[in-house]
Formats: sequence, structure tokens, C-alpha cells
Amino acid sequence: MKTPNSTIRVDWAVAQSALPGQAVSGDLHLVQSHDRGLLLAVVDGIGHGPEATRAATAATESLRQYPNDSLHSLINRCHITLGPTRGVVMSLAKFDEHDHTVTWCGIGNVEALLLRGDGANGAANERALQKGGTVGAQLPVIYASVIPVYAGDVLIFASDGIRPDFEHDVPVKSAPQRIADHLLQKYSKGTDDALVLVARFKEANHER
Repeated sequence: MKTPNSTIRVDWAVAQSALPGQAVSGDLHLVQSHDRGLLLAVVDGIGHGPEATRAATAATESLRQYPNDSLHSLINRCHITLGPTRGVVMSLAKFDEHDHTVTWCGIGNVEALLLRGDGANGAANERALQKGGTVGAQLPVIYASVIPVYAGDVLIFASDGIRPDFEHDVPVKSAPQRIADHLLQKYSKGTDDALVLVARFKEANHER
């Protein structure tokens, strides 16, 4: 339960692997602080190898420069920046530690799932709305939604190198790194780059 004198912070971890035979991965993540909290993203460059990595790197660097902007502005800026590249798919979430909300959306097939913890008072698990398209090539109309988060909730991003049937096999109370490692080891397809980003929301009381 939240109290008036508490805020919610974030612990996070990532696990990733490249396509067998490739020296680099086109799946990248970003965790960047902003004025009201934290910006989290997973970016999947189209295809494999150095060109996919180049597109994903350009996207994460674009996001990193303007973390205070709205998701709409961030995605539109990425779309312009990535014009000369293969493009990417991505999911993003902006956590606001002051009002305990996440604003999130997805373009393409990067899963974004919020699993509720014990402090969620019966709130249902949530999935980010994902629109088909490619950032840098065919950008759809962007729809972002805002949801409340509670201490104990776990946010998971998974690129399409992870099988999507992991939802009911997440050790929600485990540390973020253990969750990320578990999902990568058990659900990686082995035929694509794969990345799992896990963020756990926790209560940090300011009272002394």
C-alpha cells in the first residue's frame, strides 16, 4: 500500500543474447532518468547483424537525448532519425514517480507486460497497446495509455526473440535479474536476437 509520505522507485535488470553466429545483437534497451522518473525502452532493429545494431543504436541514442519529452515526440523524432536505416520496432514506458503511473505504448512486436504484485489491491495485469508498423519506415498513429503502478508490480519488456507464452511462468517476487535470466534461458527461441528487460516497482519511504 502507498502512503502519503512514500514514493515508488524502480529496480531493473536486463538479460540478452545475440542470434547464434552473430557477434552483435540488434536488440537494445534504454533506462534513462527524466525529471519525474524513469524512461524505459526496448528497441529491436529490423533483421540481424551490424545493420540491425546500427538502427537500434540510433534509436536508443535519440531517446536518450530527450527523456523529458512525451512518448509521441520521442517516437516521432526516432522515426525521422531512422530514415536512412532499416528501422526498428520498440516499446517504451515513462514512469512518473510523483503520481505513481506509467505511460506506455509499442510500435511492432516488442512485448510490454505489467504483472501486478501484492500491493495492487486486485488491479488486473496490463499489456501495452502495440500498433503494427516500423519506426523509420511505416509509422502508425501512436496511442499511449496511462496506468497506475503499485509497489511490488513488475514491468517486463521482451523482444520477439522471446516466446510470448511466458506470462504465467514469471517468478514475480524474485529479483529483477533472476526474472530476466529465467525468461531468457527458458523462452528464448534461439533463432533470433533476444532481450528481456525487467523493472520492479518498490516503495521508498521518505520518513526518517
